[in-house]
Order: sequence, then C-alpha cells, then structure tokens
Amino acid sequence: MPNSPRKLISFDWAIKKILRSKANFGILEGFLSELLFTNIQILEVLESESNQDLPDDKFNRVDIKVKDSEEKIYIIEVQFSRELDYLQRILYACSKVITEHLPKGVPYAEVSKVISVNILHFDLGKGDDYIYHGTTRFIGLHNQTELELSEEQKNLYAVKKIADLYPEYYLIELRNFNNVAKNTLDEWIYFLKNEQIEDNFTAKGLKEAKETLDVLKMTPQERLAYERHQEDLHYQASMYQSTYVLGKLEGKEEGIEIGIVIGEERGMKKALLQTATKMKKMGMSHHDIAEIMGLTLEEIETLFI
Repeated sequence: MPNSPRKLISFDWAIKKILRSKANFGILEGFLSELLFTNIQILEVLESESNQDLPDDKFNRVDIKVKDSEEKIYIIEVQFSRELDYLQRILYACSKVITEHLPKGVPYAEVSKVISVNILHFDLGKGDDYIYHGTTRFIGLHNQTELELSEEQKNLYAVKKIADLYPEYYLIELRNFNNVAKNTLDEWIYFLKNEQIEDNFTAKGLKEAKETLDVLKMTPQERLAYERHQEDLHYQASMYQSTYVLGKLEGKEEGIEIGIVIGEERGMKKALLQTATKMKKMGMSHHDIAEIMGLTLEEIETLFI
C-alpha cells in the first residue's frame, strides 16, 4: 500500500512567513494562475495589516497583498473564524485598497483593479459549491441586455468589459470540497484543505510548494512557532464549538436561545465566563470575544461584571 503524502506547512502559515519572499513567488503565482485560468506574474508584495505581528492575528485573519505584471492587486486571505458580516468586510478591504493606491490628483481611470481571494474554513452562507466568483455587471431592466464598454472606453481602460474595471471576489469554501481532484484547480483546493500534495498532481506551483513547504525542513525554532500556531487554531475551533453548543440551549422563558442566564442558571454563566476569560487572557478584545461566542457586546460585558 503506498505511503500517504507527507503533511506540509499550512497555507495560512506559508503566506505569513514564507511566500513573501521573491524566491517563492512561483507558489503563489501557480495558485492564482490556476484560479484565474491565466498566467500570473507577481511583481511585489505590498504592505498590509498582516505584515505586522498583531496580538490577535492568529484568530482573525492571515492575508497577503500582491501586485502582478499588469498592475492588478490581489488580496489573498485565509479565514478560520466564522463572521456573519464577512461579505461586508471583504468589500471594505477592496475599497480600502482602491483608495490607498489612487494618488491625489490622478484621474479615476487609474483606479487599481482589485481581486479578492478568500480561503474559508467555515460555511459562509447557503450553497453547495466550493468556489464562488463574484463580479459587477449592469443589466438592463427592460430588455435584460448587458451594458458594454464603447471602443473609446476599451482603449482608455485597456479592458474588454465593464466587469474588468471593478473588484472581483473569489470565495473558496473548503468544507464543501469532497477531496476529489478532477482538475488542476481542484488539486490546489485539495492541498489547501488537507495540507497534502499527491504525487500525481500537476497543477502550477504545487511542485514548488511540495519542496518548499516541507515541515521537516523547518528549524527547531520555526517548527515550535508553527506548532504553537496550529494549537491556537485548534483552540479557537474548540472554543467556537463549545460556545455554539451552549448558545443553542433554550432559556426557561419563551423558548429564547440563551447566551447568558442570570439567577437560577448561574452555572451556565460561570461556564461562559471561564471561556470568555481564557480568550481575554490571550489578548482578544470584548468585541472579538462576542463575535466568536455568538453573543452581543453587552452580554460579554455583563459576564465580566
């Protein structure tokens, strides 16, 4: 029986620590090329919030912002914790990039094309696919035809259609992937979900990934930091699951789902307080604790009274 492929460094850690090096651009270029069905050449890594070692970065997001040879900007984000307003957050992120990269006094024709790629370890909404692609189109209300660019606009913007001017969004929901790689893009999704690359995979960038992201090539210090990062992610998932189960318990009055019960349900409050206290000690704000535990900010503050 053939040996199972060796576990590789997770993609979120690779983005944060390894793929920012120009020597390793080929891995990220391969992933983007397979996702967009075109050859991508990365010119540089741009500054972003995740370049900084923030106290809550392991709980919130790990992202990288890069620019390609056509001046397009890509935001690549790996998200572990469930956020109900995640769709608005990626809209805000794209808008922020657009404003940051448009110097004062420059015509709007110079607005950067932004592509947001989101690798999600949770179910974002209702849907049975594992890759969703969103663009902006203008459709006539009466005849249902799509608005197109004039020839002058095509020459001005150097694009073929209106959707090419606006941000694009890719949502990759790893939980929905059934681990059957039917094409080279699926091979990348398989790696993102399982942290393994099969010997017969041929997708762009995966050969480099298999060589570069080998855990055994880490120094002892690097491996220790990586193991702590993985433990943090497991702890986060455990905390979310625990608080979700607690939150599903019904209250005594009117069948309302409870997050906090005062009085006769002191035991429940104590359990929630213990969970919230652990998260607070790890540097998380009341707002972040409320988001993960599925409670309101007022309920979280009530816990600590």
